[in-house]
Amino acid sequence: MIRGTEVTVAYGRTVAVDRVTCSAEAGSILAVTGASGAGKTSLLWALAGLRPVTSGVVEWAAGTSVQLIPQGNGLVSVLTARENVTVPLLAAGFGVAEAEQRADAALDRLGVKGQARQQAEQLSGGQRQRVAIARGVAMRSAVLFADEVTSDLDGVNRDLVLEVLRETADAGSAVVFATHDPEAARWCDHELHLVDGRRTPPTPTRRG
Repeated sequence: MIRGTEVTVAYGRTVAVDRVTCSAEAGSILAVTGASGAGKTSLLWALAGLRPVTSGVVEWAAGTSVQLIPQGNGLVSVLTARENVTVPLLAAGFGVAEAEQRADAALDRLGVKGQARQQAEQLSGGQRQRVAIARGVAMRSAVLFADEVTSDLDGVNRDLVLEVLRETADAGSAVVFATHDPEAARWCDHELHLVDGRRTPPTPTRRG
């Protein structure tokens, strides 16, 4: 579905990702793990095509659609929760009825349908995070990147989000999930561990 070969991302003389090779397949979740500053976000953005690689190659299967749930949610504060999910769907070409149906279903699944009419700035941090995840999964892209999306959540909502990512993969998407949380990584099928931008030998993980 998507493959990075010898991917290097550098900012001047600082190398954030150093010759990393990885791949993600439909129906599976790849956990990108490592401490803060290990290069997880730089790798995700490079694989998603949102940050240029210094060297190496990123390849997608023909016609692959990609969605990124960024760290920090990236919601528009003056839009409602529902509008934050619906507007990107409309921009992607979906009709109003389908966009609203997808938005409502995703918000409901993430437990924030009751906040659908509230502006994003009125929501708690955890609610904003779940709205951002709803926005990402509602698109139903072939590849979904998720960057530290459980970091602001309590245990119950963290498990809910991980269940939703699992459902997204089971529906046929490839999910690439960056996390520093070893418990979250255990929900994933494969693990890519980074230390100072370099890949260490892979560590098998199991589903939670």
